[in-house]
Amino acid sequence: MKPDAKSRGGRPWSFDRDEAIDAAMRLFWRHGYEGVSVGDLTKAIGIAPPSLYAAFGSKAGLYREALARYEESIGCLNMSRLGSATTLAEAVRLLLDGAVRAVTHPDRERGCMISSGMVECHPEHAGLASDLAMRRDAIRRKIAEALQPFANADELPRLARHLAAVMQGISIQARDGVSPAELQEIVEDVVAGVAARQHGGRP
Repeated sequence: MKPDAKSRGGRPWSFDRDEAIDAAMRLFWRHGYEGVSVGDLTKAIGIAPPSLYAAFGSKAGLYREALARYEESIGCLNMSRLGSATTLAEAVRLLLDGAVRAVTHPDRERGCMISSGMVECHPEHAGLASDLAMRRDAIRRKIAEALQPFANADELPRLARHLAAVMQGISIQARDGVSPAELQEIVEDVVAGVAARQHGGRP
């Protein structure tokens, strides 16, 4: 790996920091925080533990940077596609279709690193779990904001929480190996329910 940013001592790292974060992101995404050891990380990055601690402070520090990388790139919710919708049901379909594609992409790990990350963990990792919970809440707020043109303000919090829960469930089922076609059936049921509510019926 090529040297990148300088270390705290002013000397260049003997590895590419961005590549290191990407490698860690893939490991954490696949196995979860507690399923990845420092040894796993140093082997994947190709460095010794002291270099990892010097660059990232700790395994938890590297995990937070991996989460940020995921959130800014692969895990970024692309709400712009909702702009083509003319109804709430159409917007919900676009949102959930995108979620299914993201968590079943053939060239990536299955599931969402944020949606299914650290739902349960050892008490000593409670701070990281809280961080993930806040990130999930931020996703819920983004959903509510994106759906503002299609729903009443008093309906948005409940709707956004419902859709965030659906997306989290889709992520977990994708990790369990459920096929895209089966996940799409969930999307169809949710969209049908939203459409029914819009027309005064029951989901």
